[in-house]
Amino acid sequence: MQEEGKKILILGASGFIGNALYKELCNYYDTYGTYFSSRNGYTSNQQFFQYDMQEDDIFQLLEEIRPNIIISALRGDFGAQIQAHQHITEYVAKHKCKIYFLSSANVFDAYSKYPSYEYDKTLSESIYGRLKIKIENMLLRLPKNKAAILRVPMVFGNTSPRIKEMKQAIWNNEAIEVFPNLIINVTNDDKLTQQIHYLINRNKYGIYHLGSTDLVHHEDFVREVVDRVGSFNPIYKRVFTTNEERFLAVLPKDHLLPKNLQLRYQDVIDHHVMG
Repeated sequence: MQEEGKKILILGASGFIGNALYKELCNYYDTYGTYFSSRNGYTSNQQFFQYDMQEDDIFQLLEEIRPNIIISALRGDFGAQIQAHQHITEYVAKHKCKIYFLSSANVFDAYSKYPSYEYDKTLSESIYGRLKIKIENMLLRLPKNKAAILRVPMVFGNTSPRIKEMKQAIWNNEAIEVFPNLIINVTNDDKLTQQIHYLINRNKYGIYHLGSTDLVHHEDFVREVVDRVGSFNPIYKRVFTTNEERFLAVLPKDHLLPKNLQLRYQDVIDHHVMG
């Protein structure tokens, strides 16, 4: 049963998270998506539009679809991402439209001594983190109720790239990298898409940290997930980037979701049955 009046465009709908979002939302809203490569088999889907960030002007797509909600799950060339989001921001400012932007825990990767909360100052040492900060700052200049910044930690799930890499490593007898000193929070595609659905449904805006409400060491987490695969003897390569414990975690404090939409890292582990 589709809700009246909400037309959603998911940018990057052929990627792991974008596609999970499309599947979560398409039965409830008039939902469109973009894909980059025709190899994905989306050419015959009327709801999907081919979009090459480096070649195509996003304005044309926005004028054609006229969404009132844009979800950006774009990946790819950083310069092209920045330009696309500049154009999206202009469009959102002029139209009855809101943007939900999938950001990352990496916007805080320069602060390693503690976990980060919604209103902490962003600072990143990585190019990826700095890209996300740059786009966040564009969106923060929009009227408050027109943008939601969704900061996400590492995302797992049975079809996630991270899990696929782990499986591949096990099958090829290659080492799985673990970071014993890294303390993280995590999420999975199912819970993340439900949370975003809720935010859209309730017309929420502002900054949200969409990860588990508790923390875990990267090594412990990965070992537990791999144990779910079966009785393999995986090879672990323990990578120490520093002698001290460091955090890369985005915890919710100001914008808590309802209890049924919160998750703990154990829920993410329990969710994995790796076929």
